Amino acid sequence: MSIDIRRFDLATEGAEWNRYVERFDSTNPLFRAEALTRQSRETGTKIVALAGFKGQEAVGIFPIFVLEKGPFSAAFSPAPRSWSCYLGPAMSGLSSLKQRKADRRVQRFLDGSLEWLDEKYGPIYCKFTTAGCDDVRPFVWNEYDVTPGYTYIVDLDATPDELIDRFSGDARRNVRSTPEHVAIAEGGTDDVEAIVRQVAARYESQGRPFQLSPEYVRSLYEALPDGALRPYVCTIDGEFHGGILVLESDTTLLRWQGGVKIDRDVDVAVNDLLDWHVMCEGIERGAERYDLVGAGVPSINRYKAKFNPRLATHYTVTSGAFGLDRLVDRYQKFV
Repeated sequence: MSIDIRRFDLATEGAEWNRYVERFDSTNPLFRAEALTRQSRETGTKIVALAGFKGQEAVGIFPIFVLEKGPFSAAFSPAPRSWSCYLGPAMSGLSSLKQRKADRRVQRFLDGSLEWLDEKYGPIYCKFTTAGCDDVRPFVWNEYDVTPGYTYIVDLDATPDELIDRFSGDARRNVRSTPEHVAIAEGGTDDVEAIVRQVAARYESQGRPFQLSPEYVRSLYEALPDGALRPYVCTIDGEFHGGILVLESDTTLLRWQGGVKIDRDVDVAVNDLLDWHVMCEGIERGAERYDLVGAGVPSINRYKAKFNPRLATHYTVTSGAFGLDRLVDRYQKFV
């Protein structure tokens, strides 16, 4: 049986879309309808929420953001300038299938989605960053370029005492010697904005662009279900010194934003304590893994590796080329 590709209207069918997000493998809260619509609005793109059906059964979802300029269009997942981590296609039920059937299902869903996109918009450039679909061969067969990316995963398959024993010596010392005047806790709306502003200041000090607005992240926090986006903050003598925004699904915590190097001279390992607190709460809630979101920058890798994570792969899929037309050049700053 073939797979039918259907576009969802998230304004009227958002609840049904969210049921698939909650059920499908390797999704995260940024797949949800309320998050997609805000990403679309924030980035000036059109959200195209595709789902694949085998009969009445939904087998795949693929949120795509289309940027249109005159007669030209480009397609992204996640949206350009949204600073989202992973989107792209996600599928359900593959683990229960024999390999031949799983291969066929993935290929038919991705082929159908790309064909739908090409017929409707004919994008001259595409860029998808995915961690929800391990089989990216259909992209290669459709003449897309596929580049591996890397992240670190801490498996939360232990008690806190067992987990900390896996850490490096300095991480263990930092966590076990937390001063009494230091507190780590889950914050609220104002803390969301404080964390984003701290990240923006860090980027600015390095002369690097950072377009994520505190207002946009606040709107995500207020729109998503409770617990989907958690702001963890570190206070020293009651004063904010750092924080991490964590996206949470049933099985996975994503270290989305924050955890930057502190610009004040304090004798406290702020980020070690933040990450440790996130892991402990994840274990308590039954999470299976903590994705540190990124393992491609050597200087940052040295910090993340102290938690003894495993290396995992995701993929960036692209098609088309910049530099052929001045109009297309305008897209480059978005990606």
